[in-house]
Amino acid sequence: MTPDWTDDQPIYRQLKEKVVTAIMEGSLREGEALPSVRNVAVDLQINPITASKAYQELVMDGLVEKKRGLGMFVVGGARDRLMEAERTRFINEEWPRVLETIRRLGLDAEELLKSGTNH
Repeated sequence: MTPDWTDDQPIYRQLKEKVVTAIMEGSLREGEALPSVRNVAVDLQINPITASKAYQELVMDGLVEKKRGLGMFVVGGARDRLMEAERTRFINEEWPRVLETIRRLGLDAEELLKSGTNH
């Protein structure tokens, strides 16, 4: 993870999103330990309280579990749940806008499929 923060949302939320992305992309696998709060704080140059808050939200979301004395671990099924939620969000929120753009531009499905294989 890199310390590339934006001003549009709190750093703890951005850190949480970095962990969620790592789980979805498979770079953090189920059962795998997350880096310690201390290490994350040092590596990403953030306050340990900020890192702890991000991790706590991941626990509350059921994606990570705390094992006393051992650290935080990605729970089983976390990736599948995240992928399903992202698919649902895409279909409900983004896809309608994409369809409207397709209609507005007068594109057809065949053109789009062909253009997708040319890149």
